[in-house]
Amino acid sequence: MAENAIPNFHNDIGVDKIEIGTKKFQCIGAKAPFDHPHIFLDMGDEKEIVCPYCSTLYCHNPALKPHETHPAGCT
Repeated sequence: MAENAIPNFHNDIGVDKIEIGTKKFQCIGAKAPFDHPHIFLDMGDEKEIVCPYCSTLYCHNPALKPHETHPAGCT
């Protein structure tokens, strides 16, 4: 079941763009206690989406596994 869980991504490192291996996820902004409201995002047919809270650009990279990110460590 864990592999079907919706991944949470954060941007503690403060980059403009994070590549992810899924199109449905939650953005938490940064790790607690500096997180923003955890928001569910769904790219649908698009290849990228911007978080309305932290302005991080998330881009789908089908070469990555669902919980992987580039740069690494944003899960």
